[in-house]
Amino acid sequence: SCLQLGLERFHGVCILGFNSAEWFIADIGAILAGGFAVGVYTTNSPEACYYVAEDCNANILVVENDKQLQKILQIHYRLPYLKAIVQYGEEIKEKRPDLYSWKEFLDLGKDIPDLQLREIIESQKPNQCCTLIYTSGTTGQPKGVMLSHDNLTWTAAAAGRFLMLTDAKEQQEVVVSYLPLSHIAAQMCDIWTAMTYGVQVFFAQPDALKGSLIDTMREVRPTAFLGVPRVWEKMEEKMKSIGAKSCALRRKVASWAKGVGLQTNLKWMTGYSETPVNFRIARYLVYNRVREALGLDRCTRCYTGAAPISRETLEFFLSLNIPVLELYGMSESSGPHTMSLPHAFKLTSCGKEISGCRTLIHKPDEDGVGEICFSGRHIFMGYLNMEEKTREAIDEEGWLHSGDLGKHDKDGFLFITGRIKELIITAGGENIPPVPIEDAVKDALPIISNAMLVGDRAKFLAMLLTLKCKVNRETGEPKDDLTPEVIKYCRKLGSQATKVSEIIRNQDKAVYGAIQKAITAVNEKAVSNAQKIQKWTLLEKDFSLIGGELGPTMKLRRPAVAKKYKAEIDQFYTEVEREA
Repeated sequence: SCLQLGLERFHGVCILGFNSAEWFIADIGAILAGGFAVGVYTTNSPEACYYVAEDCNANILVVENDKQLQKILQIHYRLPYLKAIVQYGEEIKEKRPDLYSWKEFLDLGKDIPDLQLREIIESQKPNQCCTLIYTSGTTGQPKGVMLSHDNLTWTAAAAGRFLMLTDAKEQQEVVVSYLPLSHIAAQMCDIWTAMTYGVQVFFAQPDALKGSLIDTMREVRPTAFLGVPRVWEKMEEKMKSIGAKSCALRRKVASWAKGVGLQTNLKWMTGYSETPVNFRIARYLVYNRVREALGLDRCTRCYTGAAPISRETLEFFLSLNIPVLELYGMSESSGPHTMSLPHAFKLTSCGKEISGCRTLIHKPDEDGVGEICFSGRHIFMGYLNMEEKTREAIDEEGWLHSGDLGKHDKDGFLFITGRIKELIITAGGENIPPVPIEDAVKDALPIISNAMLVGDRAKFLAMLLTLKCKVNRETGEPKDDLTPEVIKYCRKLGSQATKVSEIIRNQDKAVYGAIQKAITAVNEKAVSNAQKIQKWTLLEKDFSLIGGELGPTMKLRRPAVAKKYKAEIDQFYTEVEREA
């Protein structure tokens, strides 16, 4: 069908929609026809869609529904190579030339002889590009990561072998597809590894991340599950809020079981192999029921990746006998580079490199911390139309520089300590990684949703804070209403607030006092005075995808936040100048 529409060699087929069978078919069809498969985030603005489509010389755009079509209709006249638009998820509202329904699109292919398609497939080489992954562009314009056939097929097979996935002939693995397929993590997991091992893929509802995922999980009962940290955090919050409403006896049993679960799992990590009796009882009374409630009763591999996850969340699930294992990599390494395994993992480590991949810690300091560099058959070809950027990423010896800082422990486990670009360099020249300080504040005060440290080239550090609040399920926009857990916490503090605006408007003494107390406690553990938080402010709205503060994998977009809240950040430092 792509060939009938005139898809040319090395031209893009952009796919804009939620995960579905049609998404997979369009992606693989585009590759076999000799084009580039290009996923586009459904949250992209029309202008961001234009940037990707223009960059990859798109011949065909595949959209899910009228909402996505309307974005394309605003920009299609500026795309010189565009030949057709295909809409798959709902009926076309108004006919237009070169706009096809999914059925019309598939029918077009009947006129192309098999021989013609076979010749095109056979002419393709393993080292040629077949997929473009556009990095979400937390800094500057998105870059088109060129992945070859070999990148995808080798990585899928190597990762599956490392994970010890079973081939469908022996045992059927089952996964739920819900993370954005324009991101390498979901694509490697749901399409390429699934195809290599015959994994059965179920598609979640489009509102999965707004609350329906749990229903799909219970129905499907996947054998492996990958969640970005925000997914695990939401599960944790939901479970804590349900737990808080339980009767006293239930709370007591759960608390006892969690203590047993955490201690036993931590012992197992150090080589202890026995299963204590109290653990078996707790498994029967609590752990098995929790797994069933989450749809994880058949799941032997629970993974997290794409952004940092807090130790608190990892320990929460470990206490319920659900080890959440970290993996690490990037679009430029076709997805995974290191993985933790159920029998070989350490809390807060991203595991060890997949067999066939190599890691270099570049220019380590006295603690062994340096830039993490990768090499192997999973390393990308380069950025499309960006030779200079490619040279910056891959050095002359072929090492891909990740921009992440990390170190290996004595057992070869990799630990990420921060990002080079994230480092705050104060006016005094001190290099400060923000994530550990932000995590410490969130751990000290459970009502905090997001914390962002600022202070680059400034005399001291300050922090932007948001509170946990309810979210509009349709739009994903944060509301003014506090979550039930936060309201309960406020009552304990002596505050009657139910909305963020009330707390800010009245400078609620109880809440502001609790925040200051938590910040003071974090400051007491600071490595140096330069690492202490001197000022903070509470923002009226929590960070979100729609607000632009978070990227598609819920990663904090620091430059975007700094720009959006420039006035608040400037205020921290102008007050000091006035005082001086």
